[in-house]
Amino acid sequence: MKALLGGIALLALSAGTAAAQDTKVTIGISGWTGFAPLTLAKEAGIFQKNGLGVTIKKVPQASRHLAIQSGDIQCAATTVETWVVWNANGVPTKQIFQLDKSYGADGMVVRNDVAAIKDIKGKTVAASAPGTSPYFALAWMLKKNGLSVKDVTVVNMEPGPAAQAFIAGQNDVAMTYEPYLSSVRAAPQSGKIIATTLDYPMVMDTFGCTPKFLTDNPKAAKALADSYFQALDMINKDQTKAYEIMGADVKQTGEAFGKSAQFLRWQDREANKKFFEGEFKTFSSEAADLLLEIGVIKQKPDINALADTSFIQ
Repeated sequence: MKALLGGIALLALSAGTAAAQDTKVTIGISGWTGFAPLTLAKEAGIFQKNGLGVTIKKVPQASRHLAIQSGDIQCAATTVETWVVWNANGVPTKQIFQLDKSYGADGMVVRNDVAAIKDIKGKTVAASAPGTSPYFALAWMLKKNGLSVKDVTVVNMEPGPAAQAFIAGQNDVAMTYEPYLSSVRAAPQSGKIIATTLDYPMVMDTFGCTPKFLTDNPKAAKALADSYFQALDMINKDQTKAYEIMGADVKQTGEAFGKSAQFLRWQDREANKKFFEGEFKTFSSEAADLLLEIGVIKQKPDINALADTSFIQ
């Protein structure tokens, strides 16, 4: 009996030691549908199974770099061009895996009498602050239509409030994304979606961390990437349950979450390898040129130093 009790005590001690050895990491994200597999990895115990003690914090994109700089978070999820901004402006970070690509999940909404993007010249646009994805999407779409951000009046609002204000009749135009874009789809009397990333494919999200975290915790960085891919496996195997877990985080039913998810593609390991081998550098360079043009950055960072792909192998 003593031996049995001793064995149980030893097992308990071992379990406690293992839990204590979990690498602690705090990740900054927003309620964007594309980031949801990270929430799934936490809620379904995937991170923990892989030796990670993960805390997820909702941090607005406009201030996420400040949270990294202060040490409040060590890793974050955001768009590819945002990492360009952070590194150019003195917040060193490295992307380690791709999360998703938007296929209509980000867009510009306008009043029903607006026929084309060029017609928003002189109008008021609700969009997040410079250095964020919605602001960059606005600049990208305007440039492709012969305009610039100087041709409109930008009111800084985050994607959720921007969509709500637009539906309530405020502002002429709004830049938003899923799940908030669907609220405009559901209220056609307020306006329409004039363009999305199906028309302008320029929203791609990646996950990255500070160089210090990656250097100090290479096994944890690999576990973060592996956990993400395992969360995608769970979505494929039990979509209903996965959608319910991910939807709950943004106050959506599993069914509503699934509708939002139709407008993006999560990227598996093979898609990641292909992306970083080609499109990543091309897009990052073009994005940096536009960011220079609109004054968000003052110098172009070394594009080759923006990612470390060793963790997706």
